[in-house]
Amino acid sequence: MKGAESLTAIRFSMRHRLRASAVAVVLAAGLPARAGGPPAIESGFQLLYETRFEEARSRFLNWEKENPRDPLVHAWEAASYLFEEFYQQGVLSSQFFLDDARLVGGVGDKSNGASRAAFLTACEAAERLAKEHLATNPKDADALLALTVTAGMRADYASLIDKRPFESLKRIRESEGYARSLLAVKPDAADAYLALGAGNYIIGSLPAHKRFFLQLGGIQGDREVGMKQLEIAATQGDYLRPFAKILLALAALRARQLGLARVQLEELAAEFPQNPLFARELAMQRNSTLREAAR
Repeated sequence: MKGAESLTAIRFSMRHRLRASAVAVVLAAGLPARAGGPPAIESGFQLLYETRFEEARSRFLNWEKENPRDPLVHAWEAASYLFEEFYQQGVLSSQFFLDDARLVGGVGDKSNGASRAAFLTACEAAERLAKEHLATNPKDADALLALTVTAGMRADYASLIDKRPFESLKRIRESEGYARSLLAVKPDAADAYLALGAGNYIIGSLPAHKRFFLQLGGIQGDREVGMKQLEIAATQGDYLRPFAKILLALAALRARQLGLARVQLEELAAEFPQNPLFARELAMQRNSTLREAAR
């Protein structure tokens, strides 16, 4: 019996190696390309997803100095603080995301005060500049994206860091509204689906009695729709595509859609080999599947 289990594990391991090789080939051929943004922003996001937060932030700040009225770069600066906080607090991990009490109750430790202040200052600058741009051009896609992203990040911070669920819901609705406006003027702005998908998934995952009271106030969510929207952002998105992929992977793990989760994690680990979170989550997923196959 042990010999049969061992043979099963060996075969399973070989299949995983072949699959990983195939993923690497696909990545070498090129994942969905970004829309050719400024090199400083491109390299900043590469560093951000490699968890080299200070280096990423320095790229954004350098671009900010040269383009102080660009609302998006202020939003990206804010993202660098939020992603760093999430990484330090373990938010974007299966250990956190699969724990209902932690997902609903937020992180256990307090946030870094200086980082929080810098995050909020960057959000405020992005919002102010975006609204100034929209006052002269209501169809400014970059301004709408900046507002979409900023409201979404504020929602995340309010829910998971500050533990203010009602403030989070308010920000989710704001982000969804901006995302719909963005898609109306730029239908291929797939990053907007991150905000829509996260909002639908979060609200749709709440207990039935909480969803009922939210519906009375006009707030609705659908978990399945949310996952489909996250998948659009994860496959067609621009700068936020990797973030959408990790959220989709974690949502898929909660739904026991292990194949979908594994694909996202394999692609993330291959694209960002220096990110220990992606490598660790993929290893945990593979080990879990190996144990199940050996039973």
